[in-house]
Amino acid sequence: MTSIRRARADDVDFFHELVNDEDVEPFLGGRAALDRQSLLREIERSDSEPQEFGRFVIEVDGERVGAMGFEVANRRSQIARLERLAIHPAFRGHRIADDAARLFQRHLLFDLDYHRLELEIYAFNERAIAHAERAGFVREGVKRKAYLRHGDRVDAVLYGLLRDDLTE
Repeated sequence: MTSIRRARADDVDFFHELVNDEDVEPFLGGRAALDRQSLLREIERSDSEPQEFGRFVIEVDGERVGAMGFEVANRRSQIARLERLAIHPAFRGHRIADDAARLFQRHLLFDLDYHRLELEIYAFNERAIAHAERAGFVREGVKRKAYLRHGDRVDAVLYGLLRDDLTE
């Protein structure tokens, strides 16, 4: 059974291994923390600012298999930006990310009272685009050549999800 929980300090080694995996790192945002100390600071921030910032662990039957996060994008308008969904390559292909995304959506929209969730996906990340659409996100546009990634300018596909899109 898939579950999510807020990350703890003892998760830092798992996060470090995950974000530095050669099949994960190329798809993370350019600002992603990659070293242990930066990852630990993010986990501590998640604990101290739970309404505005979060780093979460995805588990299947109690085993860590992935991670995801959010940050407030606009406090007044209740908008959160989702980021860094990553499933360890050994656990891909079982729709774990889909289950985790639905749990995360409900937590942010109903427990933390956000109105809107947003995410940007590199246009070359076809797997993440397919996942976002399966998870109910609505494609809202493209930011052309928005980011410099590994020496190339790349497009970002924009997605959104409203509380009204889900039912409690």
